[in-house]
Amino acid sequence: MIVVSDKAKERILELRQEEGRTENENIRVSVKGGGCSGLMYDLGFDDKVIETDHVFEDKGVKILVDRKSLLYLAGTVLEFSDGLNGKGFQFINPNASRTCGCGESFSV
Repeated sequence: MIVVSDKAKERILELRQEEGRTENENIRVSVKGGGCSGLMYDLGFDDKVIETDHVFEDKGVKILVDRKSLLYLAGTVLEFSDGLNGKGFQFINPNASRTCGCGESFSV
């Protein structure tokens, strides 16, 4: 399961409205190879649910995760920061043994 913080939920709803997206467009979270630590997070809107997707809902936000990515993302919290240290979505992932300085890539 992936948990969405209150700040992340607010930002997702803002982005959905700013980009003219519909409520049928959910958040897709996946893991791809790359980055300085070996794996990278990918986050975006998607209106298609694939048969093998796992669908989670937290705080009214539906999250789509493919089967392979779920192995890396189980228990992750999606957070949003707008502080002095940077602005953007952050993944608090209990499965990551190492993360890069920017927080965009990790290894297990």
